[in-house]
Amino acid sequence: MKYVSLCLAVLLLLCLAPMPYGFYQLVRFVSMVVFGLMAYKYYEQKNIPFAVIFGALALLFQPFLKVVLGRIIWNIVDIGVAILLIGLFFSKKDVLSK
Repeated sequence: MKYVSLCLAVLLLLCLAPMPYGFYQLVRFVSMVVFGLMAYKYYEQKNIPFAVIFGALALLFQPFLKVVLGRIIWNIVDIGVAILLIGLFFSKKDVLSK
C-alpha cells in the first residue's frame, strides 16, 4: 500500500501537465479508491485524524459529483496531497507499512 500511495503522488504531479481529460478522470477515480482504502487502514489502526483526512480526500477526488475548484486551485491541491503522500512514504511511523 505504501508504494501505491507513492504512485498516486506521481499521478497527482502529472496532473500539473496538460493531459487529455480522460487522464484526469482516471486519476480522480484511482485517487478516490486509494484514499478510501487509506482511510479504512488508518481507521483500523485507530489513527482517526488521518482516517478523517483521507476520507475527506476520497470525497473531494470522487469523480461522480465533481467539485469545481478551477485549474489553479486543483493544481495547489494536487501538489499539497502529493507532498503529504511522499511524506508518509518516507515516514518511519507510517501505519500503512505494517
